[in-house]
Amino acid sequence: MRVLLQRVSRAQVSVGGETIGRIGPGLAILLGLKEDDTPELAERMADKTAHLRIFADTEGKTNLSALDTGAEMLVVSQFTLYADCRRGRRPGFSYAARPEKAEPLYEHFMAALHQLGFTVASGRFGAEMVVEICNEGPFTILLDSDEQAL
Repeated sequence: MRVLLQRVSRAQVSVGGETIGRIGPGLAILLGLKEDDTPELAERMADKTAHLRIFADTEGKTNLSALDTGAEMLVVSQFTLYADCRRGRRPGFSYAARPEKAEPLYEHFMAALHQLGFTVASGRFGAEMVVEICNEGPFTILLDSDEQAL
């Protein structure tokens, strides 16, 4: 599982010109899923996201978590986080989970964030979306479950 976190002042996602998800200060989360990911892993990655200290305290140091700040979350499924660009000029996506596997995990990840008390907005799984992200900092972190101590 790959979770790309961007600290934002605001973010929104639209489908067909209609805004379907919008948040204020918080995290825009692009979520890439692979075939062997599990609901338990989705819960652990949601917990890691919630507790990661990436928000500034009153002294400007990144000492606060999303839980500490009341951050909102916008979660967008992003299979292209598993693009394989090692050969040729066209990315391959064979590492990304098939939609029938990925969609329930995407929903499970969002439910885990919601259970932690977050306001969670989302994109529309499988849709062509326009995602507007007002990145603060800029501050972007990639969590990769293959490289994380969870």
